Amino acid sequence: MSQPVQPPNPPQQPYGGGQPTDGNPYAAQQPGAPTGNPYAGQQPGAPAGQFGGGMPFAPPAPVRDNVGLGLLAAFVAAVVAAGVYGGIIGATEHQIGYAAVGVGFLVGFAAGKAGGRNPALPVIGAVLALAGVYGGQLLGEAILATKVAPVTVPEMFLDHFSLLNEAWKADSDVISFLFFAIAAAAAFSAAKKSSD
Repeated sequence: MSQPVQPPNPPQQPYGGGQPTDGNPYAAQQPGAPTGNPYAGQQPGAPAGQFGGGMPFAPPAPVRDNVGLGLLAAFVAAVVAAGVYGGIIGATEHQIGYAAVGVGFLVGFAAGKAGGRNPALPVIGAVLALAGVYGGQLLGEAILATKVAPVTVPEMFLDHFSLLNEAWKADSDVISFLFFAIAAAAAFSAAKKSSD
């Protein structure tokens, strides 16, 4: 009879020399023994490195503080909003409070979004909102004047501004000035909230 032949390489035992526990060859591994995984001791998502471990600190968000850009954005928003508000007044022949609030909100939002957290921007936004509401009311008066007189809107502003301003004063009442206050408050609040 022949003798069984030994295989050339005997089966290797798990690292650490221990016996498998419940079929897991690595269960008896010594704590702290190398596993072949360079990331074994790190938390999930931790960067690899000599000091490894915890998560790195996120850099703080850059603080936006650009008064010039905020002022420019608020000015452009005031001009656009005044044009829309004046068009609404000219078309409806009434002042609409929600439109004045919209002027203030748009101006304040533009100032805060573009300029950031500068404490001057809500005040600048409120002042420009007042100018936007005034400009819109003047534009509305000019549009209404073109319906009864043979004159264009640019002519009303350029050639007859004092007459246009007198007509605005005659048509102004407590509600008109309430719209100013509401627009300024909306601009101030929108600039504060949108800068975050």
